[in-house]
Amino acid sequence: MTSTILRTDFEKSVAAYWNTNQDDPVNLRLGEVDDLYHHHYGVGPYDPAVLDGPAATREQRIIAELHRLESAQADLLLDHLGPIAPEHLILDGGSGRGGTSIMAHQRFGCEVDGVSISEYQVGFANEQAARRGIADRVRFHFRNMLETQLPGNTRQAIWTNETTMYVDLFDLYAEFARLLRFGGRYVCITGCANDVTGLRSKAVSRINEHYTCDIHPRSQYFKALAANGLVPINVVDLTAATIPYWELRARSEVATGIEEPFLTAYREGSFHYLLIAADRI
Repeated sequence: MTSTILRTDFEKSVAAYWNTNQDDPVNLRLGEVDDLYHHHYGVGPYDPAVLDGPAATREQRIIAELHRLESAQADLLLDHLGPIAPEHLILDGGSGRGGTSIMAHQRFGCEVDGVSISEYQVGFANEQAARRGIADRVRFHFRNMLETQLPGNTRQAIWTNETTMYVDLFDLYAEFARLLRFGGRYVCITGCANDVTGLRSKAVSRINEHYTCDIHPRSQYFKALAANGLVPINVVDLTAATIPYWELRARSEVATGIEEPFLTAYREGSFHYLLIAADRI
């Protein structure tokens, strides 16, 4: 039977990657710090004191600090969603293990839906919501964010956190424009390629290959937003702010080897880490 959720070979390969990547120590060990599991990176300076002190607990301190940085990234994203009231509905596009959705509900008290093409991630996230007693307010669905099956004109806010490199941006923003209420807000945090040098960068190619993704040029975001009536109100270059996370992760036991391509790409300017907030007009 042909899946209506995984429609292309690329989508099937992405889903397979995340469905089989269940024991990834980075996300799991960081999430174990406070039982809040993310699927993204971090921002802000790290405390150099974590590298000092007793060697026996050094790794524990590094893991806790990496988790603090990734939660700070999620908080920064939520800061840009605009005024959210408990009666509002919001959407997490590519919701991973559910950490940011849970943080959004804790902050705003509103209902949150998350969608992901990874059945494993959806199950994990729903278990997290159930354990907290919020499954009636925070729900995760095995669906494609290009076709969420949610009713139109219902969302006050939508975000994507490092997930847009898996989809066509024009198709994605057409769906988000359908879902957002007039004046609603979309926030994106993403890595994107420098239009001049990025697509020729070996470091960027390594990142693409490692994560089975297709990193977009920076300009593609703004073209796709404009084509779908989404007008940027804030653009923040987080490149310098994310480098400390990667420097610290490279010194941890959960390093995977992809740290150096990220650091090289950011430092050479071929890759950028952006936050874009846009309003539906």
